[in-house]
Amino acid sequence: MMLLNKRIPASYILNKVKYDLIYVLIVSLLVYFITEKYKKLLPEMPFTIPAFIGTAISILLSFKLSQSYDRWWEARKVWGAVVNDSRSFVLQLQALVAKGNEAVIKKIAFRQIAWCYSLGQSLRGSDPIENLEKFISSEDLEKIKQHNNKPLALLQLHGQGIKDLKENNQLDVFAQVQLDNTLVRLCDAQGKSERIKTTIFPVTYRLFLHAIIYLFVVTLSIALNDVAGIFEIPLLLLISTAFFLLEKSATYMQDPFENRPSDTAVTAIARTIEINIKQLLKETEIPEPHQAEKFYLL
Repeated sequence: MMLLNKRIPASYILNKVKYDLIYVLIVSLLVYFITEKYKKLLPEMPFTIPAFIGTAISILLSFKLSQSYDRWWEARKVWGAVVNDSRSFVLQLQALVAKGNEAVIKKIAFRQIAWCYSLGQSLRGSDPIENLEKFISSEDLEKIKQHNNKPLALLQLHGQGIKDLKENNQLDVFAQVQLDNTLVRLCDAQGKSERIKTTIFPVTYRLFLHAIIYLFVVTLSIALNDVAGIFEIPLLLLISTAFFLLEKSATYMQDPFENRPSDTAVTAIARTIEINIKQLLKETEIPEPHQAEKFYLL
């Protein structure tokens, strides 16, 4: 999925931090009642302490947001390259393969569509061969079932198809090299996507950040001991909501293949590739582009 330039419902935003806000409310109430009961025993908390902690949280959040956005943007660039190379692959087949091989070109082109869907489904943890029977033969489907990495198996079939065309003198050496280069770029894009998927952002960073936010809430609550609870607790909730929302945004962006609204829209991109390739092949049955569901795109 991918967020669009539409108004995001407040319920969606608050739903992402509701448990954190409940914890903040509990902590705030506990600290408020403790400070009220032992007001004379507790030392005065200067505002410089929560201000210092808040500054530290801002720096940590800034770093995490930057790193998370880099991961999300890299994923989008990789799938932009998938679009370009998929189009180029079919154009090269049409331009470089000898006439009379339209059926072979169509078979390879449809297999490329299958690869795009398979890679996206694999990255999201769903069945990588679901609905591929529309694009590849039952024989090819049986071959890739034997592989753990289904998208890689499809690229292997691409390579074998190019080799067969060369051996049958339907491609010259220059054409084979050009097609092989495109195939290498597609394999490179798959590897980059898999690296982003399998490289985990350190969980300890998130736990450490949450601990500091709660520490900030405690220190600020003590510093505001002269403020009435009816004003103090809503203020603590409001400030902590901003911190938690930024942290949650960063957490969602750092994993762009988890089938969430903030993800890279791999299914919509694969559908775009399918439309482009079928139009290049002059097919008559062209699907419609994926439409937005509410405020995000699949």
